[in-house]
Amino acid sequence: MELAEIKNELDKMNTRIEDFRGSLDLDVKRSQIKERELEMTAPDFWDDPQTAQKVINETNGIKEYVTSFEGLEERLENIEVSYELVKEEQDQELFQELEKELAAFRTDINNFELQMLLSDPYDANNALLELHPGAGGTESQDWASMLLRMYQRWAESKNFKVETLDYLPGDEAGIKSVTLNIKGHNAYGYLKAEKGVHRLVRISPFDSSGRRHTSFASCDVMPEFGDDVEVDIKTEDIKVDTYRASGAGGQHVNTTDSAIRITHLPTNVIVTCQSERSQIKNRATAMKMLKSKLYQLELEKQQQELDEIRGEQKEIGWGSQIRSYVFHPYSMVKDHRTNLDVGNVQGVMDGNVDPFIDAFLRSQINN
Repeated sequence: MELAEIKNELDKMNTRIEDFRGSLDLDVKRSQIKERELEMTAPDFWDDPQTAQKVINETNGIKEYVTSFEGLEERLENIEVSYELVKEEQDQELFQELEKELAAFRTDINNFELQMLLSDPYDANNALLELHPGAGGTESQDWASMLLRMYQRWAESKNFKVETLDYLPGDEAGIKSVTLNIKGHNAYGYLKAEKGVHRLVRISPFDSSGRRHTSFASCDVMPEFGDDVEVDIKTEDIKVDTYRASGAGGQHVNTTDSAIRITHLPTNVIVTCQSERSQIKNRATAMKMLKSKLYQLELEKQQQELDEIRGEQKEIGWGSQIRSYVFHPYSMVKDHRTNLDVGNVQGVMDGNVDPFIDAFLRSQINN
């Protein structure tokens, strides 16, 4: 990259920063932060813990926008100083350092822009993520467990907290189903891009003949709703069963008879929770999950668009996949909605799904 190209890019970055400043209404946001921080000092603030936590989360979200933007402003100023220094000194080592700084800044400003674009009503919520294998027995169950690891790694990279609410192990390997609560600002906003059927092509480790197999697993994502969302669930409309937890889901899944399954009879929606040793706590979590599902269904009914919140329901099989992960005869992950492909399959399986999330969300905004 030549100095003239760097100068041109710096000018573009300055324009983007100015656009962000106009969109953010920084004075308004700083005022909101002060108001909420004052509210938090009230003696009765923690009388309602759930409302208090909601205020704290909202405040932290606003703070994150402001501090992130201020950090970008400061970094751009430093890069411009570095540019002037390189222009005067003509030092190759300084020039290379400037290129690195600009590349890192380019990535961060794109990420910040994406955060600003996550403005749908429930984007900031925690996410409930469910994985279910398609037909194929052990093959697809193993594939579902690979996706589970991928999303756990992705959440870790975002410093999101992951709670396993329900886990049903496969007969020989993998999983039959799993439900995660992924907690963090904009968790749903990001993960809604992952809803759909995921297809795997590989040489099967379970096939002694070494043949190539195609497996499918579905990923369902919905926002977690708090108590501020009103959903009327009648006692006579639900059936509650208790059972022994599966236990193979790791340290967060217990092995007592406290697991809860709730069936909403009018809609046949079923939710399960086994993350706690207390039936009372598992039931409370399961009811929250049921509320989220029913509220989501009501939104779909009102808006007449399944892809508005929940997305289209598709058969877990050939032709309905949103993304293909090919391990053999070549290595590539391809998203069929955006046509983005990545050659580093192992990197994706280790949690680097951000390029696909970014491409999908931007495509939705552009549409």
